[in-house]
Amino acid sequence: MANLEIIDQKGKSAGNVDLNEEIFGIEPNESVVFDAIIRQRAGKRRGTSAVKNRSAVRGGGKKPWRQKGTGRARQGSIRAPQWRDGGTVFGPTPRSYKMDMPRKARRLAMKSVLSQKVADKDLIILDQLTLEAPKTKELKAILDNANVSGKVLVVSDDKNVQLSGKNLPKVKVVPVNGLNVVDAVDYQKLVLTQDAIKRIEEVLA
Repeated sequence: MANLEIIDQKGKSAGNVDLNEEIFGIEPNESVVFDAIIRQRAGKRRGTSAVKNRSAVRGGGKKPWRQKGTGRARQGSIRAPQWRDGGTVFGPTPRSYKMDMPRKARRLAMKSVLSQKVADKDLIILDQLTLEAPKTKELKAILDNANVSGKVLVVSDDKNVQLSGKNLPKVKVVPVNGLNVVDAVDYQKLVLTQDAIKRIEEVLA
């Protein structure tokens, strides 16, 4: 098992914790992580773009002119795409961009990202992370005490912590059930509490 140091909110050592090797110590699978990122980003697309095809354009109920004898090309409707203000061909229509991915693959992607954080020493573990009131300054002090800088992803269910992180640039706070592959990859440092680790291990085990 991987053994990492636990830090308290004042930046002092609070012991060590053993991490589950099957979650925090596997060989990262970059291909699965890539697929998970594509899937998550695709799921955020609204897919509401639309154009009017020839059946949606107004008019065109009557044939413009008779089929033969005029010397002009035959036409069936002014709603056809070759006409001005006619329907659009092969334009976008409302659709869903959601992609399917097996549950085992989704879990493997999350395990791969967590394992990479441990390997890169970008995982910081706090004994707890709570605030009595929303105080951005206090949250910043806790991160400074833990020597955390750069883009930081904090995982906490504490509402005051979540509110405190909104005004900190390069800091994002998500609940434990909101931890996802895209954020974990996008943010260099990952801050977890002992509680969060237990819940993550329960879900991914």
